[in-house]
Amino acid sequence: MGFLTGLFGKKEPPKRQLDHPSHLMAGDMISLDDSFALPPQLRGQQLRVESVNTYEYQRSQKAEWILKGNSQETLFLSLDEDDETYLAFSIKITRDQVEQLFDLEHFSAIFEEDQQAHLTTQTLSDQLSSQFENWLGAEYCQINFAQFGYFHRQDYRGKKPPQDKESSGEPFESYLLLDNEEKFAVDVEVYDGGETDVMLTLYRPLSDIRDYWPGK
Repeated sequence: MGFLTGLFGKKEPPKRQLDHPSHLMAGDMISLDDSFALPPQLRGQQLRVESVNTYEYQRSQKAEWILKGNSQETLFLSLDEDDETYLAFSIKITRDQVEQLFDLEHFSAIFEEDQQAHLTTQTLSDQLSSQFENWLGAEYCQINFAQFGYFHRQDYRGKKPPQDKESSGEPFESYLLLDNEEKFAVDVEVYDGGETDVMLTLYRPLSDIRDYWPGK
């Protein structure tokens, strides 16, 4: 057997096929379309998957890919799966930015159970306008109130996250607002102790990912 192996060489294991975002793993890379409908942070960019997280809900779970490109800005990708599957790209914004983008009184209505919050994007300075180009809808309406879940800093695709108290993830409540055309969203996550993450989300077709490169 050894002689034959030496003669014909060892067979290389087949390279991993990668043609859909649902199969992305840490170390993989993607390149995006250069469409002007995309924000500058995404347009024509090559992005590397830094890690994969999991959101666990009562009846479902969802993967979140952490992406970085040349700018080193952290971008988030998940999949919005309904009748069709869309890419959901997100960026995290600070409290100061929330105040500049939206009326805070209207924003606080998101957390009131008896109200359905409506947000209108305020008139932005030139600097903010270029910073958030193609990340914002004109108006948003709340569609989700205090959906409970657990956030895991691990990839649990295809398996159930651990349920014991020590490793069951970080509990949070999720609030979601969509614009009229369902192209943009504001995602709010509130964690124990009141820590709050606010994300701007943009929904795009799968074809915006032009190329995939499997990691080593």
